[in-house]
Amino acid sequence: MKKLIAMMLTIAMALTLCVGCGGSGDSGSGDTVKIGVFEPASGDNGAGGKQETLGIQYANKVQPTVTIGDKEYNVELAIVDNESDNSKAVTAAQNLVSQNVSIVLGSYGSGVSIAAADVFADAGMPAVGVTCTNPQVTADCEQYFRICFLDPFQGTVLANYAYENGMRKAYCLSKLGDDYSVGLVNYFVEAFKGLGGEVVEEQFPDKNSDFTSYVANAKKAGCDVFFSPVSTEAAALIIDQAEAQSLGMPILAGDTWDSNVITGAAKGKNVEIVVTTFYQEGGNPEFDEGIKKWFDEDKDAKTNNGGNTDLAAVTAMGYDAYFVALEALKAAGSTDPADVLAALPDLQVSNLVCGDVSFNETGDANKTEAFVKRCNTETGQWEFLKKQTAE
Repeated sequence: MKKLIAMMLTIAMALTLCVGCGGSGDSGSGDTVKIGVFEPASGDNGAGGKQETLGIQYANKVQPTVTIGDKEYNVELAIVDNESDNSKAVTAAQNLVSQNVSIVLGSYGSGVSIAAADVFADAGMPAVGVTCTNPQVTADCEQYFRICFLDPFQGTVLANYAYENGMRKAYCLSKLGDDYSVGLVNYFVEAFKGLGGEVVEEQFPDKNSDFTSYVANAKKAGCDVFFSPVSTEAAALIIDQAEAQSLGMPILAGDTWDSNVITGAAKGKNVEIVVTTFYQEGGNPEFDEGIKKWFDEDKDAKTNNGGNTDLAAVTAMGYDAYFVALEALKAAGSTDPADVLAALPDLQVSNLVCGDVSFNETGDANKTEAFVKRCNTETGQWEFLKKQTAE
């Protein structure tokens, strides 16, 4: 379906261009092509958004040009802050469209991606999600693609991990109205109950900063795993309470917890944290060494990475997303968004840091594995446990 829609949009755009000016259809301005970066730099997901953006920026440093047709272009990044806010995401998306970008990358956070989808759809603007895992991102928008696995898959992987490790009663905590955490909890609950597990569910309101009662409720209910795939800001507070109340059960979470914010909050505490994510440091030594060197050389980059050189999976995914965008531009042979959109359904990109990328009929990446990692609270580092499928 996305392939057909993309072809129809390309034909319509070509006719419009012929009527308007009789030109070639290449909307490039001079020797520069713009890639939009739609990410949070503030709000609940600001830390993760900055790390995802770092991967895109480093990729742009590694490969600052692209040959489209027979012409070489300098690649310029147009970066906007969607502020981790669904209403402000609309304005941020409109900002990118007005800057005449050829393709958009982002966002960290499914809610803001869903909120911006209509803007990109109305503009015929191709968008490639990097780590927005909620199915609705692509299901309701023909212009949205993505390179990450989805929450139905991730939720099942987490449920399998919990059940296989003897956990039978799960406490599940999400943020009220948050597409990502509510969605992932729902998929986990469905899979966990299907395995024979029991579930206790709660939600906390926006702006909540006190997780005392939620940790206490998990203990009181006699649960043996605490599942809460929320923002890093909320996660750090949950970890503090888990330590303060001697939670006594493992904490499971999804990709948002794969951050040095989490390892920093957990270091020295008596907590067990296991997450699913997209990449494990060490998987591509050349990439790891190069970006860590950049962090050490660039003060702003290191600050945006939390003040150290620890590598988050979302950074590796941002790096890959940039090269997917370059390949889409090459395949389109044009900087026109309609041509880039038409090229995306058949795109196949190999030799990426987090694995090859191709898209299914919904525009989702064909991904079948997730990394499972545990936080070493003595060293403050992630330790690889296994690769796991939903089977």
